[in-house]
Amino acid sequence: MAEEQAGAVPEPGPEADAGQTADKSGQGVVAAFGQSLKTLRTRAGMEREEFGKRLGYSASTIASFEQGWRIPPPRAIDRSDEVLDAGGLLTVWKDQLEKAQYPAFFQGMAQLEKRAIELLSYDTLVVNGLLQTEEYMRALVGNHCPPVDAETIEQRVTARLARQEIFERRPTPLLSFVMCESVLRRKVGGGDVLRGQLEALLLIGQRRNVELQVMPLGSEDNAGLEGPFTFITRDDGKRFVYVEAQGTSTLETDPRHAVLAAARYGIIRSQAFTPRESLKFIEKLLGEL
Repeated sequence: MAEEQAGAVPEPGPEADAGQTADKSGQGVVAAFGQSLKTLRTRAGMEREEFGKRLGYSASTIASFEQGWRIPPPRAIDRSDEVLDAGGLLTVWKDQLEKAQYPAFFQGMAQLEKRAIELLSYDTLVVNGLLQTEEYMRALVGNHCPPVDAETIEQRVTARLARQEIFERRPTPLLSFVMCESVLRRKVGGGDVLRGQLEALLLIGQRRNVELQVMPLGSEDNAGLEGPFTFITRDDGKRFVYVEAQGTSTLETDPRHAVLAAARYGIIRSQAFTPRESLKFIEKLLGEL
């Protein structure tokens, strides 16, 4: 998935055609929040250092929030509203800021993940973002072309880590990941980063609600040669198919496409190593590093 390299269009609707301007809009939201935070802090007669201590951040971090360089986590927004006695003037920004932390074309997918009761993903390029270690994320975003600045790297890593809360959600969603063998051999960030990533996959693969499978390169049959995709069932039963590449994405809502994608994924799973075989294969790759 491309977001796993860099980030989805919203569910088709009035905003679906605004993809080209959504990034700038997101930056505007972050800047507006920062200005509001600074205004309320100044009005309260509180220096950045004092305010930061109350929140558990350094003065420089507070400055980065106020200047729109970083997006504060939800708990920091709640605490800021409380400390500054803002009466909800800051917490009202939380939903917009959450969306702004993702690349514009991934915002719709991020919202779907939060409501998923089933998520099935086939990946051919890199480890799925939901499975990535922080070191793997940093190496991946750091390889973005054209390069992104340090603030953007931090923002995207923080956002991607937040997505992994899906593993702790209750009720527990059903998660299935099939990845091409090449994904596990690609040394993103170098051997040490890949080693840590493979070790993390072995741990995640032991979760009762997670199935990891590897599609071997030597397999003569592969129903996934058209590329990576994700199939999601939302908590209201509606199904979606998500595909992205080269900074663009498609979020398909047509039930016919969903049926075909589900069938295709089932075939892919049958052609891949079983979950048990896959974990043994990952252990073998780990031993080769």
